[in-house]
Amino acid sequence: MNFTRWSARLPGTQRRAAARSDLGVSPGHGVPQSQRGEGAVPAARHEHASDDEAGVPPVGIDELPARDVLDRVPALVALLHGPDHRVAYVNDAYAAAFGDRPAGAPAREALPELGELGLLPLLDQVLRSARPRTVKSRKVAGGRSYTFTCTPVTVPGPDGSGGPGVPGVLVFATDVTDHAEAAERLRASERRQRETAVTLQRSLLPQELEQPDDLRIAATYQPGGTEAAVGGDWYDVITLGGGRTALVIGDVMGRGVRAAAVMGQLRTAVRAYARLDLPPHEVLQLLDGLAIEIDANQIATCVYAVHDPNEGRLVYASAGHLPIIVRDESGTIHRAEEPTGPPLGTGGWLHASGSVPLGPGSTAVMYTDGLVERRDEDIDEGVAALERALAGATGTPQVVCDRLIRAAGVTADHDDDVAVLVLQHPARTGPDGELFRNAALELLGGVEAAPRARAFASGVLASWRFSPELHDLGVLAASELVANSLQHGTPPMRLRLRRTDRRLIIEVTDGDDHLPRRRRAEPADEAGRGIAIVATIASNWGSRRTPGGGKAVWCEFALPRTP
Repeated sequence: MNFTRWSARLPGTQRRAAARSDLGVSPGHGVPQSQRGEGAVPAARHEHASDDEAGVPPVGIDELPARDVLDRVPALVALLHGPDHRVAYVNDAYAAAFGDRPAGAPAREALPELGELGLLPLLDQVLRSARPRTVKSRKVAGGRSYTFTCTPVTVPGPDGSGGPGVPGVLVFATDVTDHAEAAERLRASERRQRETAVTLQRSLLPQELEQPDDLRIAATYQPGGTEAAVGGDWYDVITLGGGRTALVIGDVMGRGVRAAAVMGQLRTAVRAYARLDLPPHEVLQLLDGLAIEIDANQIATCVYAVHDPNEGRLVYASAGHLPIIVRDESGTIHRAEEPTGPPLGTGGWLHASGSVPLGPGSTAVMYTDGLVERRDEDIDEGVAALERALAGATGTPQVVCDRLIRAAGVTADHDDDVAVLVLQHPARTGPDGELFRNAALELLGGVEAAPRARAFASGVLASWRFSPELHDLGVLAASELVANSLQHGTPPMRLRLRRTDRRLIIEVTDGDDHLPRRRRAEPADEAGRGIAIVATIASNWGSRRTPGGGKAVWCEFALPRTP
């Protein structure tokens, strides 16, 4: 844009009123064709019906000098020239917004508002590059918001001779306050919705993880950054009884409050199904049907796993979820990849259970895709990177959680939710190992089975130095469970006693899959009192079907806390 022939003259020290007087232009009127400057704006028809009706010829825009046009526009206009951006001109709108500005003064002194907005370096850039620059929606001291466009121009010299001008910058500011306020209201609404979803999400997650006797567990949940809507990641730890623990992690596809609400329903259902003590694949079958009923258009991935310290394995089933990763005592990494079925909510699929070793000294990680998925790389690369991070991550489960999060580069502005569940099966030795003991007896049946079971239980409990009261209760419970199995079960039969630092567990397994139930025995009944006696004297009891057929019936006695 060339402003060299912008008007008759543009002295650096003249005020606008004097300039208008020199030009002979009064507001609202044109000037004769003979008085038009060469630099006037190109002609355009001036449409005023009243002028036509009065017989006055229409006035073209050529009749108005550019200065007069700029004085009438509602946008803020300032013309600066020279390396220190001296003020050549500001229009009426600019003066109304910021006050009159002395012509000829440097912008750093005369236009402090530009310095407060950080536009002075931008003026230097425009002069150097001779290219326009735009800064969007800057709020000024009065609370208004403007979009500033700085355009390189040529300003006539102070002598008004019409010779070569000096480089300058035309600052054009458009009031965008309404748009800025609307955008801020929208952002505030989105923040409130996100805060609601985060609050709902966190309230539906476990407030405190259950800590089983044989496992040490920690979990971390981190919602996506402020620009990302909250997803439906969840995890849970469920104590099943008999020393067994269920662990679950899942991810509802989608974002926002709806995904969080579906997550809450699935997590509640998992806890209910876990109480049935079903195999992992059967739990996923039930969840699959429920997910379809909740929302046929909503799917979720999930891993449900059960740890049994007697087996030293993690039995699991996966519905389209990422594989569990295990580091054993020697540091070797195992990836539990198969079997994996489709996500929950797809229907028509029979899930299957698999297993991965989890013996003493092992650490396992369950996680959602936010930990390993990146836009610029394949997800398998992320899982491989997680395996490498786990291989070198030692310490408590919480320390391992934090190290995996850092190794994956997850920060506060991460674009996806992240949930991580870390479980360790500690290798106990020395005095700590004395608190965790196992003993088992194979029962061959016959009339001698019950006396052998009582004698075995009595000897084991005595060697574990339990109090006489707990010793007698344990022997009574073992006798009743064995008698129940001998009467209603089939071989093979086994009696197992297990102690931890918190409880004594007595379990009897046999080959019949009919689960016992507690019932009220009538005075004349000769049977039916065994399970009632066990339920009365024990802290907890239960039964479950075992893989390959058969059942296990167990009871627990809480041990007194040592000071």
